[in-house]
Amino acid sequence: MKIPAESWFNSIFARLIITYLVFVLPLILLGVYLYQWSYDNASQEISLSAERGLNQYVAELNREMEWIELQQFNIAEDRKLNRLSILWDMMDQVERRDTLNYLSERLAVFKNSSAYIKNVIIHIPAVGKSISSMIGIDDFDESSYEYFSSGNQGKGTRFTIKEDTMNLSTVRLSGKKSEPALFVIQVELDTEQFQNELSRLNLYPESVTFLVENKTGHAITDKQQSSNILLSNYREHSVMASPDSFWMKVDGAMYQVTQFHMESLGLSVASYLPEEIVTRPLSKFNHWAWLFAITSFVAIAAFLYSSYKLIHIPLLLLVKRFKKMEEGVLDIPIAHHRKDEFGFLYSRFNQMLENLQLLIDRDFKKTMMMQRAELKQLQSQINPHFLYNSFFILNSLARTGETERMEQFTNMLGDYFKFITRNGTDLVKLKEEADHSRIYTEIQQLRFSRRIKVDFGPLPPQMENIQVPRLIIQPIIENAYEHSLEKNTVTGLLIVRFNLVDEYAEITIEDNGCELKENLIQSLQERLVQDDGTDEMTGLMNIHRRLVLTYGEGCGLILTKGELQGLKVTIRIRWKEGESRCIDF
Repeated sequence: MKIPAESWFNSIFARLIITYLVFVLPLILLGVYLYQWSYDNASQEISLSAERGLNQYVAELNREMEWIELQQFNIAEDRKLNRLSILWDMMDQVERRDTLNYLSERLAVFKNSSAYIKNVIIHIPAVGKSISSMIGIDDFDESSYEYFSSGNQGKGTRFTIKEDTMNLSTVRLSGKKSEPALFVIQVELDTEQFQNELSRLNLYPESVTFLVENKTGHAITDKQQSSNILLSNYREHSVMASPDSFWMKVDGAMYQVTQFHMESLGLSVASYLPEEIVTRPLSKFNHWAWLFAITSFVAIAAFLYSSYKLIHIPLLLLVKRFKKMEEGVLDIPIAHHRKDEFGFLYSRFNQMLENLQLLIDRDFKKTMMMQRAELKQLQSQINPHFLYNSFFILNSLARTGETERMEQFTNMLGDYFKFITRNGTDLVKLKEEADHSRIYTEIQQLRFSRRIKVDFGPLPPQMENIQVPRLIIQPIIENAYEHSLEKNTVTGLLIVRFNLVDEYAEITIEDNGCELKENLIQSLQERLVQDDGTDEMTGLMNIHRRLVLTYGEGCGLILTKGELQGLKVTIRIRWKEGESRCIDF
């Protein structure tokens, strides 16, 4: 919304809004405070509930693991197991069978003592057997024996990870350094049971909970689809010293994270709760808040509507007309039938436009007369040397009998003088201006073909119909020949290029004449802009002034040092209107 004042705070409309908000804003702030207070309480309550659940789970898990390790230790100390692993060769078949059956039954009892145990296996290399609580007596699993007896592979703080499964293992050494272990007791924990327990920890269906072995990074997640994404985020940002409860952003969604570290087991358990779950109890309050906000907005709109219609819109209309008037648009009188203060302002504004139009018409006519006079001056400045040289070339062609070139030359000379001397509109298409300049260079080539080369670039099709003042290119090329190229001791080069740069069309004329210093070129540019030059610069100043009058500031001639070390003249004209600076209300 546009404000017809020096600043927003100085406008009448803004003051009306501020006055109303002074009464309404405290109520809005109170509602925001109550919402935030309720949000914090709900978040804290849910966090405490999650922490209690995790603490209870951790305590139960600690007890279960201690029980399993105690039973594992008792089996490792079993007299029959140790006798079997040491005296296998000395035992008869009956004793062997009885001992194996005894161990198989004991392992089955051990497995059934805890829901977290999936299987219990004893690997005995001396017997060449692996005794399992699920299968019974089986062939010796040498790979598992080596894996657990090495003490390095998959080793965590208390658990050994093998094939994505957590295991508790005990190794009975023989007592001699060079001999292998007598046996290994492997307790394979049930991953599915862990997943079920973790799922039960979720306070809501959208919650996600997982268990991580800190040293190896092995993790067990619940069965939620988003578990893997959240687990990856937890591994990346988790810090052991971080608080038990904090907020974290994952894939653009906020989660409340509650975690607990079991240093004795080397495990961490974490629960992720989406923010929308925390805010769910506040949905009713949120609805009331929206209703209050909408009601306040309607009240503000109703209160300000009359002032907007009676004050703001009339002011905006007046400001719009002033803005357009600043950009030179004067055919914008305000039609009205008002009899109030704005009616008085509108009438005075229309009268001011009429007076300005009269003054501008006088100045514009004076300017146009000056521009036409300058064009006449350019037309009358036919270089006598160019005319003499043209007759000399024509005489040479006649003597040598080159009738075709003589015909071509006379046609070019006729077109050249026809363009210069014709009286008509001051503006022509850029294509006509470029063709005239090209004819001039071709005439000069007949004279300087050995000393001067010309590279006259093509005119882009989208530039052909641009309206430009007559005689803006050829005088600059003539200036390059007269003051630079004709005096050059080496082969001269003249380059003419046409380019489109944003909203401007640029025509560059560059030569490799005598090297000019940067300060001299800068001085020439300043004299050109300040309209303070010698007779030699009169033609350039004439062109520059006509371009500025036609296209406005930012257009005209730009003098720089070219890549050929000579003078580079850029003709800049506005070929496409930029975005209007008029303010549209």
